[in-house]
Amino acid sequence: MLFTKTKLKGAYVIEIERKKDERGFFARTYCQREYEAQGIDFNIVQANVSYNKKKATLRGLHAQLAPYKESKLVRCSCGSIYDVIVDMRKNSSTYLQWHGEELTADNSKMMYIPEGFAHGFITLEDNTEVVYHMSEYYTPGAEIGFRWNDPAFNIQWPLMPVIMSAKDQSYAAYEPTLDYSNSTYSF
Repeated sequence: MLFTKTKLKGAYVIEIERKKDERGFFARTYCQREYEAQGIDFNIVQANVSYNKKKATLRGLHAQLAPYKESKLVRCSCGSIYDVIVDMRKNSSTYLQWHGEELTADNSKMMYIPEGFAHGFITLEDNTEVVYHMSEYYTPGAEIGFRWNDPAFNIQWPLMPVIMSAKDQSYAAYEPTLDYSNSTYSF
């Protein structure tokens, strides 16, 4: 695997190394030793899949609060997405900065997202499937969301969303004066 650091501290774009032959190819998408060699402590406890019927479907921005913060490894297995992460860690040198990456079934890129980041994506074509590997179990009541178009982040999405859940549409603007370190909000 080829690990490329993003501008956001602790976040990586990971490319698989394909071993090709007449059958097609074989590649690893996860090897604990290789992740540890990059300084990434990532233990998978849950895997999820998201199927999206239509282009311009937006999911996010989502995170899970302490003590249930999660790291994610995101890969597009069918179709394509523009994947976005935002550093929500107040003590980070890249606090409130974002990174976007096109993940497609063809390029097989993955995004490693550390704890304390918000995550979202928009589909770039119909019939897109996204696979997530998580370091923490989903915990109802521990999730938090941020507006996809919040001016505090100034994310440059490649297209306008057409389909979003009511929950994703209901998120309030990010409030920098809110104390995200208390027991209700903790990054």
